[in-house]
Amino acid sequence: QVQLVASGGGLVQPGESLRLSCAASGSISSINLMSWHRQAPGKQRELVATITRGGSTNYADSLKGRFTISRDNTKNTVSLQMNSLEPEDTAVYYCYAEIRDRWGISRGTWGQGTQVTVSS
Repeated sequence: QVQLVASGGGLVQPGESLRLSCAASGSISSINLMSWHRQAPGKQRELVATITRGGSTNYADSLKGRFTISRDNTKNTVSLQMNSLEPEDTAVYYCYAEIRDRWGISRGTWGQGTQVTVSS
């Protein structure tokens, strides 16, 4: 069984930065795509950024330039550096990964979510 555990959320003021991390653990053979998503109150979950195993990234158009996704394949982690945060960035942030376990079965796995609140 594999799991993702997210951390790093919190309360920050507008203009500040925050770094989220997500670690995968369990019987992992390899991890393909990793991504971050967010869900604001009353809204649908939306994609924030993705990163392939090889390091290719993709971002939501509205977040380009402020958010940076990265990963460490040796540690099975994915991070999201968020700069110049705005109140509109307030949401629960979820990590996601396509994980192949030691038995060769691939599953999409969600982390538990971490709250990010941007407020003065």
